[in-house]
Amino acid sequence: MKKNVAIVYGGYSSEAVVSEKSLAGLLTFIDAERYNLIPVFISKEEWSAVVNGNHMAIDRSDFSFVENGVKKNIDFAYITIHGAPGENGQLTGYFEMIGLPHSTCPSLTSAMTYDKFVCNSYLRSLGVKVADSVIVKKGRSYDSKAIAERLGLPCFVKPSAAGSSFGVSKVKTIDEITPAVEKAFSECSDVVIESFLDGTEVTCGLYKTKERTVIFPLTEVVSSNEFFDYEAKYTPGKTQEITPARVPDEERDRVQQIASEVYDLMNMKGIARIDFIIMKGQPYLLEVNTTPGMTATSFIPQQIKASGAKLSDVFTEVIEDILETK
Repeated sequence: MKKNVAIVYGGYSSEAVVSEKSLAGLLTFIDAERYNLIPVFISKEEWSAVVNGNHMAIDRSDFSFVENGVKKNIDFAYITIHGAPGENGQLTGYFEMIGLPHSTCPSLTSAMTYDKFVCNSYLRSLGVKVADSVIVKKGRSYDSKAIAERLGLPCFVKPSAAGSSFGVSKVKTIDEITPAVEKAFSECSDVVIESFLDGTEVTCGLYKTKERTVIFPLTEVVSSNEFFDYEAKYTPGKTQEITPARVPDEERDRVQQIASEVYDLMNMKGIARIDFIIMKGQPYLLEVNTTPGMTATSFIPQQIKASGAKLSDVFTEVIEDILETK
């Protein structure tokens, strides 16, 4: 009997529109001959299975729903919510509580990786090279001049717990710091300010099963904007995404090695993507993505194709490995 796989999309943040695009991608990537694919929409107002355009309420006690008077249970949840509650550990914690296998990391890992300052500070303590940074909390004063003296200019101002580059600014003068911080506060009450790393931006997708480690070819990111912001990510022609990346073999190998180590250090699961800047031959970790985008043009599908693998085979391997370790 085919298992019911929920593709969970939507969310509570600005990134719900991105999540919907990832849903469309996953409906074509995951093998519909092997699984019954059921979109499940989550917002602050509703949790619903969406079948033939009909929204049927999810029973939050066990994540089931009723269709035509028949209870339908979910066997596996593929989470593609970018932002709260899918990427920050809330939804994974819920699935862990009800015992439902899901596609991404344990709740603690998700919470840590979602907060850029927490994640990078933790990894720095374990010897991973990351940008120098400071944290600014809403309602507390900060000294723009002291921040600029410590981090240098330009620097980046980002919501500490958000994704898809909403609320991110590259600032070049001290006077730009406060407006950039206020912009970031519109997404999150904690703002991280990071030193600028001048180098080649690459991203590395990977997953691990009981049997093997799979690390995809790197993608090089060349943005025509000041940086890889939301517009650059989702506007055709704004960014060159080159897979495999045009970097020396030793730099590629080092990035892939660090990505694999971070996957283990963070106790990760499923398909992840880890972003880096290579500066003077040295990779610096930018951030860890536990629920990477899965649109038709997202990095992970590009990398899977470049590796020579079949998209449906990769997703089947990931799903079946997690189901077997339930």
